[in-house]
Amino acid sequence: MNDTIAAIATPPGRGGVGIVRISGDAVCDIAPALLGNLPKPRFATLAKFTAADGTPIDQGLALYFAAPASYTGEHVLELHGHGGPVVLDQLLARVLQLGARPAQPGEFTERAFHNGKLDLSQAEAVADLIDAGSQAAARAANRSLSGEFAARIQALVEQITQLRVYVEAAMDFPDEDIDFLADDTVLNRVDALAEAVAAVQTEAGRGRALTEGLTLVLAGRPNTGKSSLLNRLAGTEAAIVTDIAGTTRDSLREHIVVRGIPITVVDTAGIRDTDDAVERIGVQRARDQAGGADAVLLVVDDSEGYTADDAAALAGLPASLPVLCLYNKSDLSGAAVGTTDDGLRLSAKTGDGVEALELAIAELAGASDAEHGRFSARRRHLDAIAAAVAAIHRGREQLVDAQSGELLAEELRLAQDALGRITGAVHSDDLLGEIFSSFCIGK
Repeated sequence: MNDTIAAIATPPGRGGVGIVRISGDAVCDIAPALLGNLPKPRFATLAKFTAADGTPIDQGLALYFAAPASYTGEHVLELHGHGGPVVLDQLLARVLQLGARPAQPGEFTERAFHNGKLDLSQAEAVADLIDAGSQAAARAANRSLSGEFAARIQALVEQITQLRVYVEAAMDFPDEDIDFLADDTVLNRVDALAEAVAAVQTEAGRGRALTEGLTLVLAGRPNTGKSSLLNRLAGTEAAIVTDIAGTTRDSLREHIVVRGIPITVVDTAGIRDTDDAVERIGVQRARDQAGGADAVLLVVDDSEGYTADDAAALAGLPASLPVLCLYNKSDLSGAAVGTTDDGLRLSAKTGDGVEALELAIAELAGASDAEHGRFSARRRHLDAIAAAVAAIHRGREQLVDAQSGELLAEELRLAQDALGRITGAVHSDDLLGEIFSSFCIGK
């Protein structure tokens, strides 16, 4: 963290403008050697970028941000030149010659985290904003980057802290006439805390769907129209469609955006008992794909109705997975499209009812309106919140069943630590390495 780092901050290739970013104490020495002087902070200065022998490498704008008023909290210099790869490579080589070293992926943002410019959830939101696959995901990432998610987590941490103080105080005065743990005050506050954490858990689930998307598996017996439905959702002939049952032998993935939510739809082989060795492998792969999905869309041939074979296909899927039954081929059955008692009726061939399916997919993601995903979130955030929820529930059980303030206090501490992992108040070096290594070099 004491080194001065540098990297090309614009994507590889040719462009009108290319940027080399430098951060660290040596900026104040590098700038005069490269530009002739240290530019005025926070002003765009036209300058020549010179080689060691004084010949110009390029000419462009130099932006200097004095510590701590910079992205990283250190002295930062940005060199905005022409976006040719040869020019940028020469400019970076000159900066490294003057004492900087190449930055690692995400190292600028990691320094911003260590220097208190961003918490960990905001740092992750930087990458989420860059990688956003839809406008809704970009808006959600911007909300997290502005600190909305961190503020919600901090409010929960403060609520836990206040409750811990109350419980600890109650244990410190065991001889008082009033048993603080026996009345309803503590229990009511634990319940209120559990409700507040659960609300954030729901919103984080929606945010995670916007950020990371959902994986939906099309499953069912052969020839129910799974491949036709995939093609309809993808808007292209991604899968081969024939009247021959068992045409699909392997899994086929398509990445689409539904109501602002990135979705991976996986078409699988029809699930049935078969003597065909190749098809049998495809059936097993279909079950394996379902095991790693967020939900299963069970496609049923509506012209034949729900059969024992459909029930057998469903029985072979993980019981814990959400399942939405789709009664396809309404154009053949003649039945009206729309909701049914246990799913939806539609026609992949004509497109009737597909809009209702898109709304149902959005609901599986946690919000029929993508704007309800108020901030971006990741799987690790959901895991941390789930750990906090579990700790609070265990603490409630200890309070009710054992009247143990000590065990309640310990579970509240564990809940607080779990939430602290989201913002980086509690972290490990391995966690930081995993997070920042996924960033771009130069960010």
